[in-house]
Amino acid sequence: MAGQIIKRGERKFLVRIFLGRDANGKRKYHNHTVHGTKKDAEKYRNQKLRELDIGEFVEPSKELFKDHVDRWLEQVVKHRVREKTYQDYKRRLELYIFPSLAEVTLSQVTPDVIQEIYSNMLERGLSSRSVRYVHTILKNSLNQAVKWGKIYRNPCDLVDLPRLETKEMHVLSPDEAVRFLEATVYSRFKALFSLLITTGMRPGEALALKWPDINLDKGKVTVNKTLTRVKGRGWKLEEPKTTKSRRTIPIPEDVVKDLKEHRAAQAEHKLQVEAYHDHGFVFASETGEPMSETNLSRRDFKRVLKQAGLPDIRLYDLRHTCATLLLAAGENPKIVSERLGHTDITLTLGTYSHVLPDMQEEATEKLNNMLFIKVT
Repeated sequence: MAGQIIKRGERKFLVRIFLGRDANGKRKYHNHTVHGTKKDAEKYRNQKLRELDIGEFVEPSKELFKDHVDRWLEQVVKHRVREKTYQDYKRRLELYIFPSLAEVTLSQVTPDVIQEIYSNMLERGLSSRSVRYVHTILKNSLNQAVKWGKIYRNPCDLVDLPRLETKEMHVLSPDEAVRFLEATVYSRFKALFSLLITTGMRPGEALALKWPDINLDKGKVTVNKTLTRVKGRGWKLEEPKTTKSRRTIPIPEDVVKDLKEHRAAQAEHKLQVEAYHDHGFVFASETGEPMSETNLSRRDFKRVLKQAGLPDIRLYDLRHTCATLLLAAGENPKIVSERLGHTDITLTLGTYSHVLPDMQEEATEKLNNMLFIKVT
């Protein structure tokens, strides 16, 4: 049977295609109503027959998009990503995708519908980076629909994404970094700030440190956890971002001194606070609980920047400052990559490409001095 076309009314045709028999021998059909001319119906029939012939036909799913995504989140995502990432996926889907797609079927999620969602996001003032992040979430959810045989092709593959805007990186210059460290003298988090700017650790990694992670005698710190917070769910220690994030970093002598002073001050503070909950954290709140990165940045870090007359940068930018200072000083990018815990040196070079032109000029000068020695 090549496929039937049955007229159902004015400009309305039922396309019926035989798919074979099920396990019980019952005939299976694909039925689809085409609103238009008979030629439109023939075009649809021929397209589906071709898909059947080459093995690309998938019966359009009647499952609601939201039901599929909820199942994907619970059965797949929840077991593969951190709780914070899982909650972030849910939040972005609810904010940007569900208002348009929640009540439509999977087969109705088409490239033009998705394109309109992205366009609306940009018109609302969201960055291209935000749109691309939402696209990644949506694409992954629909990739799962393909794997589960609910759709044949991911409509996200046919969508045009906005050009990624390069976000300007804000770092401290060598002179500014010195002024920053000088301004931390009267901060109780002097050791934390000096540790961040010299090791390139992520703030979450530093706030997860416990005293056994630091060997003050050998001057080394081991990163093996990261502190995360999920709104309404408190804090938890999780595995680092990647396997390369688990690393041991040498620390300068002056930072070792800062940490020793910090440890002594912390021990004295514990004796004075009756309700101190000692979790063993190197950097803790007044009551021993893990520090809030947001509070630390707003109350302490920003204050130090202001006192030193420095640019208003993020706490995370101390990590970028560390990498930039090392590369500008001629350090091997591989060493910088390992210190930062990057998965690949390509990520390091791509992130800090603004430093490379100066390095190339210095390399050229070194070659000139080696190969073209002037005899005086």
